[in-house]
Amino acid sequence: MGEVSTIGLDIAKSVFQVHGVDDTGTVVMRKRINRSKVLQFFGDLSPCLVGLEACPSAHYWSRELQALGHRVKLMPPSYVKAYLKRSKNDANDAAAICEAVTRPSMRFVPIKTQEQQTGLMLHRTRQLLVRQRTMLSNAIRGHMAELDCAPSGGKERLGSITKQGNRYLRWLLVTGAMAVIRYARRHGTKRPWLTRIMGRRPAKVAAVALANKIARMAWAIMVRGEMYKEPKLLLAA
Repeated sequence: MGEVSTIGLDIAKSVFQVHGVDDTGTVVMRKRINRSKVLQFFGDLSPCLVGLEACPSAHYWSRELQALGHRVKLMPPSYVKAYLKRSKNDANDAAAICEAVTRPSMRFVPIKTQEQQTGLMLHRTRQLLVRQRTMLSNAIRGHMAELDCAPSGGKERLGSITKQGNRYLRWLLVTGAMAVIRYARRHGTKRPWLTRIMGRRPAKVAAVALANKIARMAWAIMVRGEMYKEPKLLLAA
């Protein structure tokens, strides 16, 4: 029996399934491991290739196993499914992962850093809050309509920053611009352009204009590969 060189790890809430093979492809390990002992188990192994499906908590375990010296690769579950030879269970899933990770044609998922995951959590939480707020507003509007006291006006539209692009990114830019407008109204601003447009236009229109300006600046910075530089001198017009 050879030394384990490749492992398919099927992760779960409490019990993980391990399927290991040696350099010849011979199965040398089939084992169930409690979640609390996973790192201890892999810490005792010589560095090897570990395959996982890209599912909840997979990025966390990938980082931990990499820290122990193992080479970790994540795969989309739909791609691993083709290598499942028998009925679906933890042991067969781990065997399929072990086989799939060695295929030269397999496509892998980049392992996210903790900072990247934290950023995604922030955006997803914000999207959830926006959806909940929209659901609540629609429910109130519906209840009011049942009592014939719905507001007469339609939804106020902010307009579009650009005809093409990511809708969520546009929403983030307008939301951030609104925060800047509110702060500027309370504390003032040293930006002459912003002062002028706030004096001529309603807050929401000014926010869309500011969002447009931020988008153009961000695009120029990315195209030129530069870093943002704070203006050294701002003169009122």
